[in-house]
Amino acid sequence: MTKQIHLAAHFPGVNNTTVWSDPQAGSHIEFDSFVHLARTAERAKFDFFFLAEGLRLREQGGRIYDLDVVGRPDTFTVLAALAAVTERLGLAGTINSTFNEPYEVARQFASLDHLSDGRAAWNVVTSWDAFTGENFRRGGFLANEDRYTRAESFLRTAWKLFDTAVGPFEHQDQHFDISGTFGVPRSPQGRPVILQAGDSDEGREFAAATADAIFSRHGTLEAGQKFYSDVKGRLAKYGRTPDQLVVLPAATFVLGDTDADAQEKAAVVRRQQVSGATAIRFLEQVWNRDLSAYDPDGPLPEVEPLTGENTIAKGRASVRMFKDPAATVKEWREKAGAKNLSIRDLVIDVSARQNFIGSADSIATQINDLVQQDAADGFILVPHVTPGGLDEFADGVVPLLQERGVFRTEYSGPTLRDHLGIR
Repeated sequence: MTKQIHLAAHFPGVNNTTVWSDPQAGSHIEFDSFVHLARTAERAKFDFFFLAEGLRLREQGGRIYDLDVVGRPDTFTVLAALAAVTERLGLAGTINSTFNEPYEVARQFASLDHLSDGRAAWNVVTSWDAFTGENFRRGGFLANEDRYTRAESFLRTAWKLFDTAVGPFEHQDQHFDISGTFGVPRSPQGRPVILQAGDSDEGREFAAATADAIFSRHGTLEAGQKFYSDVKGRLAKYGRTPDQLVVLPAATFVLGDTDADAQEKAAVVRRQQVSGATAIRFLEQVWNRDLSAYDPDGPLPEVEPLTGENTIAKGRASVRMFKDPAATVKEWREKAGAKNLSIRDLVIDVSARQNFIGSADSIATQINDLVQQDAADGFILVPHVTPGGLDEFADGVVPLLQERGVFRTEYSGPTLRDHLGIR
């Protein structure tokens, strides 16, 4: 049976993909930018618009560098405003379960679901570092190994509130001891769609137990099929079936008139995304030392990385990603030596995130092949230019997917659950 493809649009606020120097690049603060991307996604019949969120600006050595967004409006404010200028597009927001409270978040999502006539989605995330927690009263209070325990407790507490509607509630466990009366009537979807993005074993288990959709960073065929099989294989223990969890890897794209044209454009985009300064800062996250004296167009540093609990890149995923800096440095030196790569060239090579590169027909084929071969159920697209970077995909690739009968030409129902095909 031919699968239908799911597509979502990511507004790249907390990212390392945006090309700020592009003449078409716009604000990440002004409402018109959010409206443009959301309306483009709705015109193309995407499932939902996704808004990421960071609770603290990423810093390195106490400073913010060129690919990090300086500032982001409140998620609920933006999504509520978008509900008024869209009609069917799902509205997904990233809200943290470590530094918020269930009653407040449940009330906000129930309100958003009412305002949007059933289009709200909650990307449930956790914070693992005390650096982010410094912005909150409970900064650093939660041990890393307990973050998913609290997240599941948080979510199940919120579910109790959603299901209570206007009425009394009570919930006690190791994380929450609350009781009272929930003041929002049951919303059109009952509960917002639940999204989850964890890739650890705990994160996958959390998604299998609670999520309607899961984000993935595994966008290639082999890695995608392995992740897809693993996470869907966990559902049965929770009384769930594979069709109750939608797997959506994040994906970037570069479109060209021909495949060769797209490859040339992609190379230019990658060099725009990785400036000399960005390359040095990226390297510092692994070496954990100041490398500002090094030439980004020169060879890798000969000094060894500093190890220990203290890091110059607080709050960054690299702290977890490069768990063995010495091994990473050894691997990179071998690669740089074999390919004669400068620092900047190496960073471009090891941090590549472009999934789909080609003509509109080639990209439509790539996406469809991955979905039909169970490497994904669809993709969350991350344009490298905001807010107009999705336009050419909507106008060029989507019509080809529609012609092949694997993507909707009209929405089948009013709610996001209708779009995703989940109860």
